[in-house]
Amino acid sequence: MDIKPAKFKLGEVVRHRKFDFRGIIFDVDPIFDNTDEWLDRIPEDRRPSKNQPFYHILAENEDKSVYIAYVSQQNLVEDSDKNPFTHPSVKLIFDGKDTDGNYIVKQSTN
Repeated sequence: MDIKPAKFKLGEVVRHRKFDFRGIIFDVDPIFDNTDEWLDRIPEDRRPSKNQPFYHILAENEDKSVYIAYVSQQNLVEDSDKNPFTHPSVKLIFDGKDTDGNYIVKQSTN
């Protein structure tokens, strides 16, 4: 099995290649780690390979609808939009931005 390295990092702002939403990566799975039922709902001609990183994303669309998305690496691109996010979980997971505009993951206080 040829597993691809993760192209994006935690806190990075990305946009979906095909659907109109952007978001912030808050977790990454080195390979697909969801149910086959979830994957089978994607039309076969657009179904991504399991052998690539999949990202958990605090997502929002132009209508400011917020949700959690699970997206394959092949369907993500870097996003340079500087508009702020309204997703309520941003302040729970991240602690501001770095100089490149990426979000900084809050450090555990344990």
